[in-house]
Amino acid sequence: MKNLKKIIAMGLTAALCAVSLAGCGGTQNGGTDGATDTKAKDTYKIGVLQYADHPSLDNCREGFKQGLDSEGIKYDITESSAKGDDSTNTQIAQQFVSQGMDLVCGIATPSAQACYNAAYEAKIPVIFNAVSDPVAAKLAESDTQAMDGITGVSDMLPVDEQLKLIREMLPDAKKIGILYTTSEANSVSTIERYKQKVGEYGFELVEKGITNAAEIPQAVDLLVSEVDCISNMTDNTVVENLPILLEKATAKNIPVFGSEEEQVGNGCIASAGIDYIELGKKAGVMAARVLKGEDIKNIPYETLTESKITINTDAAEKIGVTIPQSITDRAEVKNAPSES
Repeated sequence: MKNLKKIIAMGLTAALCAVSLAGCGGTQNGGTDGATDTKAKDTYKIGVLQYADHPSLDNCREGFKQGLDSEGIKYDITESSAKGDDSTNTQIAQQFVSQGMDLVCGIATPSAQACYNAAYEAKIPVIFNAVSDPVAAKLAESDTQAMDGITGVSDMLPVDEQLKLIREMLPDAKKIGILYTTSEANSVSTIERYKQKVGEYGFELVEKGITNAAEIPQAVDLLVSEVDCISNMTDNTVVENLPILLEKATAKNIPVFGSEEEQVGNGCIASAGIDYIELGKKAGVMAARVLKGEDIKNIPYETLTESKITINTDAAEKIGVTIPQSITDRAEVKNAPSES
């Protein structure tokens, strides 16, 4: 009888252990099938690679951390900039992998691509941010299907809204100029969208492609001699050298329209663009979902669809452009800070 009681007790203990272990496993894996390799931790190691240093990408980075914070994620973050250099970009992405990051975030198309190329074999999840056309950049299968190991948030520009704004502000303008880097997939994709749309608003598009920053001064000189206005995109090389474009355009009284509010604050006269802090927040929330155990393959990329109008009344006055009341009534004013 004693032996029988001992056997029953041992069996009950084993059963309770099995239930306990099963419960622990379900919590760690997020309770879903096909979860990523990311394990629940008190603190996560996150690498953020930013392709270039300019305000819109800076806002993406800050918004990304805000998104993580809003979801209660605790993290040690390493923030690096490639300074617009492709070899540095690749090197930093590879360093993140060797450092055993739990997740990496690539801000702008070149950095997103570098992170994915470096992290895929190591099965480190990648979140992209500020990628205008993820499908063309080979960072998504489609707008509804993510690729294995990567997803993120797109900053596809609201081209229609921008063209409407330019036409409303410049009713007599005929030619719009755009300067872009021929090797940036996001820029090439956006140029194609402009080509498809400009005729609907009575414009002709004049484009100048560059391969590096050293070509910008000459390209701008040619552009301002041929157009009535310039619409700037989120091209990283051009945005990083925006002061050159603005100086030469202002000297010819050619209005430059930005693609987001920071460009307007830096001297463009207006934009119908997106909020890059909000863009970063969306990416941070998405990263939190992955870190909490959701399978990244089941999270298609998102596009920030809301746009807002921002104007710089000082920049407009400087080149003799009057902003219609119909625009000022619905716009946010973002002039450059006063010099003391």
